[in-house]
Amino acid sequence: MGLFLPDVSPIATPEFLSAYGEAAENAGFSSLWVGEHVVFLDEYASKYPYSDDGRLGLPPDSGLLEPFATLSFLAAATSTIRLGTAVCLVPQRNPVYTAKSVSTLDWLSGGRLDFGVGIGWLREEFEVLHEPFEQRAARTREYLEVMRALWRDDESSYDGDLYKLPPSRMFPKPVQEGGPPIYFGGETDPALRRVAECGDGWHGFNHLPESAASHVARLEAMLTDAGRKLADIDVTVCPYLQPVEPSHLSAYRDAGVDQVVLTGFAFDPDNARRVLGELGDAYVGAASAL
Repeated sequence: MGLFLPDVSPIATPEFLSAYGEAAENAGFSSLWVGEHVVFLDEYASKYPYSDDGRLGLPPDSGLLEPFATLSFLAAATSTIRLGTAVCLVPQRNPVYTAKSVSTLDWLSGGRLDFGVGIGWLREEFEVLHEPFEQRAARTREYLEVMRALWRDDESSYDGDLYKLPPSRMFPKPVQEGGPPIYFGGETDPALRRVAECGDGWHGFNHLPESAASHVARLEAMLTDAGRKLADIDVTVCPYLQPVEPSHLSAYRDAGVDQVVLTGFAFDPDNARRVLGELGDAYVGAASAL
């Protein structure tokens, strides 16, 4: 069982994050995940894929904390729980700097990072960053190859169509040999194909057991085409705002889901301790009994 952390201002103070991380670990959760958006815009034509009206729904004076800084803070406040991005928007970032951030976080956390990645949906955010929205899927694949080279090789280089890395040395390497496991987000066939062809896991979003099962079945067929098996990857699913109950966990398991990530809403340190304790009692115990 994991938790999707509400790392949004003004809620996510240092005191809140420390309390949340400690409470999650004490409640028996195995992972904490945070999202990424560097800016939001009041007006945008892009459609958010996880709401009926295509809008994200955050107040105009709220925003997400930077994911690697947030997870580094949580690494210092915890000792065993895994820490994940869900998801890092790879194509709007420089791959060398991202590789450095990932490696540093894995190093400081003692090898506890799960690197969830996505190609992004908010064209207007790419424009703010002066990064092209087009070819973002192809750039994501190449950028990840650059990162893996930097994590793996003493002297790293890469010669791709969209990025070229001259012979370079980046240390420290991640604690996890070759880099942390890479989870791809997304529900489309191209997103699932990225999992099948070059991922260590899938991080599905906004799924109850029935929709998770249909996506896992599609993914399994793509894995077979790629010469792999479902057992070769980790399937993690977040119900997001769907009304999930502890009784649903066996259906998620039967659908091929390895980990369910709850949206753990809380609003202050004391509230976090109470809410996560209750969630742990209800869900972690139920998951352990399966």
